[in-house]
Amino acid sequence: MKYYTVAALGLAAIAFSAPALSQGQPDFSRIEVKTTDLGHSTYMLEGAGGNVTIAVGTNGVIMVDAQFAPMHDKLKAAIANVTNQPVKYLINTHYHGDHTGGNAAFGKEGVIIVAQENVKKRLQNPPPGANGRTPPPAPQEAVPVQVYKDKTTVSIGGRTAQVGYIANAHTDGDSYVYFPDANVLATGDLNGAQRNYTNPDIRGGGTIDGIIAGFDTVIRVANNQTKVVPGHGPLATKADLIATRKVLATVRDRVAKMKAAGMTEDQVVAAKPTADVQEQRHADDMVSERFVRLVYQTVK
Repeated sequence: MKYYTVAALGLAAIAFSAPALSQGQPDFSRIEVKTTDLGHSTYMLEGAGGNVTIAVGTNGVIMVDAQFAPMHDKLKAAIANVTNQPVKYLINTHYHGDHTGGNAAFGKEGVIIVAQENVKKRLQNPPPGANGRTPPPAPQEAVPVQVYKDKTTVSIGGRTAQVGYIANAHTDGDSYVYFPDANVLATGDLNGAQRNYTNPDIRGGGTIDGIIAGFDTVIRVANNQTKVVPGHGPLATKADLIATRKVLATVRDRVAKMKAAGMTEDQVVAAKPTADVQEQRHADDMVSERFVRLVYQTVK
């Protein structure tokens, strides 16, 4: 695999077009985009926000996710470094602003934004944030113009993306995107951080059972040679998906058993049901506690 970087570019101040779940705001002027060649004219771009996947066709580019709004120019520069073809389609894996913040800028350029129908609803009517405040609706140019219910395909210049819905997982509008000719699978934040947990966004319709069912789906799509682009972090494999699914299911089952026995949320947290997997997931006590609380609140 080949790697490229695009040096920091001057950027005008651009407001985010959708709510993000990140803590604080990065210094975008210092961020470089790292491009990983996945083969068959398919690339992973890492910058600020969710990982981006691009598939280059003979007359255009299919792009998966758009990071934060101020990353638009840098992503465009990274894409121009590997092709002179324009971005024609932008597929959102879910509504969070670190994946959809760039929608407005790309939408203004005529890019067709594609997403599961709940992403459009969430961008138009955002749920309250953790601080209790409801963000403003996304501008019209940031809203998907092509939505689907269960599955769809996006094709351009000899390239096809197979897009599937994962119900009530990280959010209620999650999609996976598979490029069969390159054997590349983009999971969005279903597999959001390969060496951590996947937190359900409860306000956005996420559940732990949906997350585990979603892992079952993407594991079926992948094979042992599939390059898996997670929502954040380094490239993954099918084996990584299987290992993460095992951890998530183990913690879910433990929490469900304690909850069924009548234990309160605080009592379950105090029992430390992630104690034996926390180090493996590169998580600290605070991250593990947050995950356990979300599992408790959404497990059946």
